[in-house]
Amino acid sequence: MIRRASLVLVGALMGATAMSVIYSAGVPAEAAGSSTYKELSVFGDVFERVRAQYVTPPAEDKLIENAINGMLSSLDPHSSYMNAKDAEDMRTQTKGEFGGLGIEVTMEDELVKVITPIDDTPAAKAGVLAGDYISEIDGQSVRGLKLEDAVEKMRGAVNTPIKLTLIRKGADKPIELTIVRDVVAVQAVKSRVEDDVGYLRIISFTEKTYPDMEKAIKKIKDAVPADKLKGYVLDLRLNPGGLLDQAINVSDALLQRGEVVSTRGRNPDETRRFNAGPGDLTDGKPVIVLINGGSASASEIVAGALQDLRRATILGTRSFGKGSVQTIIPLGENGALRLTTALYYTPSGRSIQGTGITPDIKVEEPLPEELQGKMVTEGESSLRGHIKGQSETDEGSGSVAYVPPDPKDDVQLNYALDLLRGKKNDPAFPPNPDKAVVAK
Repeated sequence: MIRRASLVLVGALMGATAMSVIYSAGVPAEAAGSSTYKELSVFGDVFERVRAQYVTPPAEDKLIENAINGMLSSLDPHSSYMNAKDAEDMRTQTKGEFGGLGIEVTMEDELVKVITPIDDTPAAKAGVLAGDYISEIDGQSVRGLKLEDAVEKMRGAVNTPIKLTLIRKGADKPIELTIVRDVVAVQAVKSRVEDDVGYLRIISFTEKTYPDMEKAIKKIKDAVPADKLKGYVLDLRLNPGGLLDQAINVSDALLQRGEVVSTRGRNPDETRRFNAGPGDLTDGKPVIVLINGGSASASEIVAGALQDLRRATILGTRSFGKGSVQTIIPLGENGALRLTTALYYTPSGRSIQGTGITPDIKVEEPLPEELQGKMVTEGESSLRGHIKGQSETDEGSGSVAYVPPDPKDDVQLNYALDLLRGKKNDPAFPPNPDKAVVAK
């Protein structure tokens, strides 16, 4: 099995409108014509008029940032400008760790509610419990704050203290804790054993994903004897993407050979191909991959590779359909430019831009009564200004992105388990590697 270091990122970690990115110090460009520079002089004139004569003094840096974003958003939904803070946030997300407390939170009744403290983190060691409500952060009330603002306040430099005021059910008065921030690793892969089946859920593709997957598979193998293990479910639902090298490594971990993905830019010499090497962490056991409308970019690369090479059966509903590649161009202290520069293709040579991955076995996930009529089907094809895919039709891409919180109610998961255990049959399972579909 070949492991590669790469500076390519695929997927937005904060939503389903995923992106693909290649870090670059700079890109060659042709000089603009004289008429273009004349138009730029008009922009300078407008900027000076606004700066000098607008009814209230505008923030000049915001004027320029918004002008840049206006230009980039006119290209496609994924090209944008990231200021220094946004660029740093992106680097933190892809690294998969940050300085913080180690708690999963939500907002409830204007307070920050602790869903769960992560094991062996500062919050867990300090005694924060699931169900606690955080009412104050460093003496300031959280009421009126957005959840992301409260989370931002709790994150910070390693070895710096933070004071939390907690409201706990059964306690007669608020609890005050001083906690010292430490490095918190975000779990990229969650796993468990479903009796005789290994379940792997990839949450996002960060630097932690392949190592976490490797550990999870070993843990499953240790728990279930090889002769009893029926196979694996790889859950990519609600996964918006992440690092390209991790998507390649995850695919490679299940493949013995073959092309995983290729990226093709404006010029033919910009084409890049990524191949799998020998070695299969699952020892050839059957694999079923779950996808839905929340599976985007890096998730689609994995699903597309395993589907084309007939290594796994894809089950669920149509994926998001994000198949474009963005290059991240650092702009020094001023942030970074994210610019669409290529499309990526599955081993068979298909672009999923605007179409998504169609599952081998379509299984709809029923919505609970309280969500019926409230969830909209969204995909790349529904984004205004998106690049039209070469195979895109009026049918578009995407599907409802919903996964029941209780596995017992998860129709897609239980369908996959029944297939692996032989309780259900389908012509698409198990797939035949001898019938792999590759580009000619």
